Amino acid sequence: MSENKTILNKLSGFRVIPVIRTKVAENAVTAVQWLSEAGFRTFEITLTTPDAIKIIARLISKTDALIGAGTVTSVNQAKQCIEAGAQYIVSPCVVPDLPAICHQYDIPCILGACTPTELHLAMEAEADAIKIFPVSLMGGSTYIKTLSSIFTGVPLIPTGGIKPNEVQEYLESGAICVGLGGVLVNETLIQQGERRKILKISLEIIQQATKYSS
Repeated sequence: MSENKTILNKLSGFRVIPVIRTKVAENAVTAVQWLSEAGFRTFEITLTTPDAIKIIARLISKTDALIGAGTVTSVNQAKQCIEAGAQYIVSPCVVPDLPAICHQYDIPCILGACTPTELHLAMEAEADAIKIFPVSLMGGSTYIKTLSSIFTGVPLIPTGGIKPNEVQEYLESGAICVGLGGVLVNETLIQQGERRKILKISLEIIQQATKYSS
């Protein structure tokens, strides 16, 4: 099995991808530390976070977690992230040239889509999985179920506005895993040092995810 497929299988097995998006770089590092304690094993570091590429390199050298780069919208950004050690690339939109550069390094490329047409374009670009974003504004898990029935076998990763108690229903609707941002990475709680609160929320989400068996 290729490294690309191995990584995608791991993401599917993890069920949840914490999306790390903060205004302060060190808060992102703290978020990863606390979420790791809770049991999460993969993290998407978005390029909107200050010093995101440096954070990716730092995490790659200090953790055995699977580290991806998010909000990647150009080939140049993808190259920088891959050179820093990113193990998968996530875009919020369809960037046709991204999959090719990722596949040169045998890592997955997850392109973002919202509509069936965009999803089809992402497939045509040879994306390894499709990030359905923002899913909460498109009908939630019901929308994922509908897309799954039309685009059979296409790995879908819904992201955007998913609540902790909705994780299981998204997985049951056909998602291979879900992306969770603000509900896990609450920067106010991080700055206040509220580690226990974040751990509590994290454990509730992990419990939801583990209820699902494919």
